[in-house]
Amino acid sequence: MNEMADKYASQDVGSIFLYTHEAHPGEIMPPLRSMEQKFDHALKLRDDYGVTRPILLDALDGACHRRYGSMPNMTWIFNRSGIPVYKSDWSDAASAESAIQYYLDVAQRRRNKERLSPFRVERLDYRNQDQDQFYAGLERNGPRAVTEFRDAF
Repeated sequence: MNEMADKYASQDVGSIFLYTHEAHPGEIMPPLRSMEQKFDHALKLRDDYGVTRPILLDALDGACHRRYGSMPNMTWIFNRSGIPVYKSDWSDAASAESAIQYYLDVAQRRRNKERLSPFRVERLDYRNQDQDQFYAGLERNGPRAVTEFRDAF
């Protein structure tokens, strides 16, 4: 996602990372109890994963996260008017980039005075599922996170 944000920044496409909470807390990254702790967790996430986009912190109670769907790894794209034009319940760079390219094309078509009418689309996208990377992320939070996830399934 960082590379995509860099790629489209020159076309006035902004990108942020909204830090909500750890989906699977553990001993190393425990459940959040304060905004200071949330700030520290976000800094660790930035450093561990090399996040270069601006990171915003959700409220401690997760108000923004709940407002926008509560899924653990969502992507939203908003137009300049603040209207959501893309919502994915899982972040996938290829899917998001496809949407960005589409909406940049729509913007160009509008500048060319084409008359366009919006309509809704629903589609099923596919992403690579890397179990090793997923469990490495769980291990980052602590052994309890791994155990609780494995026991749940």
